[in-house]
Amino acid sequence: MELTSEQSKYKKVLLQYLEEHQSLFLNEWNETRIINEIDPYKEKIKENGYEMFSLVMNTIKGSLSEEMLKQLAYKIANERLEANINIGDFLYNINLGRNIMVRNVFGANIPIHNTQVFIDAINKHFDTFSYHAVTRYTNLKNKVIEEKNSFISENHKDKLAVLGQISSSFVHEFRNPLTAIIGFNKLLKRENPNLKYLDIIDYELNQLNFRITQFLHTSKADFNEEKRERLSVMELIEEIQQLTYASIVDASINVEIEFYSGLCVTASRDELKQVFLNLFMNAIDALKDKEQPRKLGVHSFTERNELVISISNNGPAIASECTESIFEPFFTTKELGTGIGLYVCKKIIESNDGYMKCVSNDDLTTFSIHFPDNKMIDD
Repeated sequence: MELTSEQSKYKKVLLQYLEEHQSLFLNEWNETRIINEIDPYKEKIKENGYEMFSLVMNTIKGSLSEEMLKQLAYKIANERLEANINIGDFLYNINLGRNIMVRNVFGANIPIHNTQVFIDAINKHFDTFSYHAVTRYTNLKNKVIEEKNSFISENHKDKLAVLGQISSSFVHEFRNPLTAIIGFNKLLKRENPNLKYLDIIDYELNQLNFRITQFLHTSKADFNEEKRERLSVMELIEEIQQLTYASIVDASINVEIEFYSGLCVTASRDELKQVFLNLFMNAIDALKDKEQPRKLGVHSFTERNELVISISNNGPAIASECTESIFEPFFTTKELGTGIGLYVCKKIIESNDGYMKCVSNDDLTTFSIHFPDNKMIDD
């Protein structure tokens, strides 16, 4: 701060005035600033005020280095982070101190044309302090958030690892007798084609096998790339419609399919079938408690060089905050859901070079599968 001889003379007047009235300034600041009762550093706030006043005096004297101001800014930023108090309160208090200091500069009875240089110095002082304090606070806060996210991620990986061990043991212990039951049921159907309920038993056994496979898939970090082939999407949809026919009829659901019959894609048949079956069953579950009409729609179209296959229903809307998390493992909106199905669907589609989206409102909930157009084949 470069001063003329006249300004240097008034600098001494101002410093003397501020020193004589220091307690008045600080008392006004202490009485008017915001202090949270649960703040563990509330007793230090007053000490910080005295230290800030001292640095302002050094600024006017021209003997303050920015490093000294930065040290105080970092110290208070650390305290504000540990206190977990609204940063807005802190900035309010800083600007309150600034206003008190600037207002009282005029109390020194310095000619008005000589006060501006001192006001500019005080404003720069508080601006520099606020910059360093907020920057430090933001960096520390981001570090805390990163550490929490890292912990959540590691915790999630640990859960998946444990689930993988459980799933592997469960599958080996359960799938062998299940395979035997499925095989004997097929023999019964072949030997007794007119025997009632064998189709139902066969369907339920396949559903059980499907759920076991879901648990197995969830425990894997990556999905094994199964054999990809040229598939008629319409045939897969019709197959899923037959598998879910009993549930559709029982719930009185009107299925609307708008599909180009010759549409084919290159993908894993079993995996894509698993995705469609899961989306159909979820839609049926969503519609069971809805009043008529109950609609389940399946559509295909191209959009921005993508093939889009959508499965929608007019059941209850999914909350907007849930649509972002609905594909995460263990996240579910169902009372008895496992939070596995949609996660598996998403991983399967991604392993086949696509991605999934969910859009929901009061009229319609739509799960869409997006494939790049190079996956599409027209008959």
